[in-house]
Amino acid sequence: MVNIEGIPERRFSSTGPLAAAARAFGAIPPPALVLLGVVSVQVGAAVAKQLFTMTGAAGTVTLRLVFAALVLALVWRPSLRMDKRTLLVVAGLGAVLGVMNLTFYQALERIPLGAAVTIEFLGPLAVAVLGSRRWLDGLWALLAATGVVLLTGVDGGLELVGVLFALAAGGCWAGYILLTASLGSRTSDGKGLALAMVFGALVALPFGVAEAGTALLDPVVLVAGAAVALLSSVVPYSLELEALRRIPPRVFGVLMSLEPAVAAVAGLLVLGENLRPAQWVAVVCVVLASVGATRSARPEA
Repeated sequence: MVNIEGIPERRFSSTGPLAAAARAFGAIPPPALVLLGVVSVQVGAAVAKQLFTMTGAAGTVTLRLVFAALVLALVWRPSLRMDKRTLLVVAGLGAVLGVMNLTFYQALERIPLGAAVTIEFLGPLAVAVLGSRRWLDGLWALLAATGVVLLTGVDGGLELVGVLFALAAGGCWAGYILLTASLGSRTSDGKGLALAMVFGALVALPFGVAEAGTALLDPVVLVAGAAVALLSSVVPYSLELEALRRIPPRVFGVLMSLEPAVAAVAGLLVLGENLRPAQWVAVVCVVLASVGATRSARPEA
């Protein structure tokens, strides 16, 4: 049994895979959970971008969300039997997940991974700044913002439509943080997240079928889509949900400042997108901001 800052107690059987997973999560510090999720989702995004030539952006999103929904539904076996307010939060989170992924992958199709994530990061950065009550958190957010400006300036000449899609994804990302925190305070397991993922998959499905058609059924595409789903959805969302049960959304938002840096590195290693000297300066900025936020958040967390 665990009771953290008013969150309902979590009860698991003493044996079985869920109990083992719960004990494993409980032993990992919340900042480490967030950072593991960051690495997973950016590697997944780099792998997903390689699928665009076969299924397009919307088709890749559909594969990602459908497989993620299947995995989480099998693990948690969610039900619609919940109070109306919780169901509204779950439905809202599902809609945000669907739109966030659709808009981000549309941006990723048009601009580099590092640039897309940098622009999208304005969403969680806004959560960090607006939700902060300590000047020190504002300082870390300002340092992260410096990295964002540097990355965007160096990339220059970005396609306007891609930038707009990335901005829309950033707005959804801010909503995702707040809704996931609300879901974490209303539920004590992963059933709500699993159901939200099902809703998100239903949002993306019509767009994916319209763009990719029967290419979605290609065995190679299905295997790649399953890998993307695990890396980009199942693993990071589960880690983030657990982390948000134990740290405030504003601290979570500042920690997510690592996203542009990890995206730039993933783009370099997986996609061959070279980093320029100014981009490395930006990486240092966001890394320092994340380390500073983690250290200052320890007493409160």
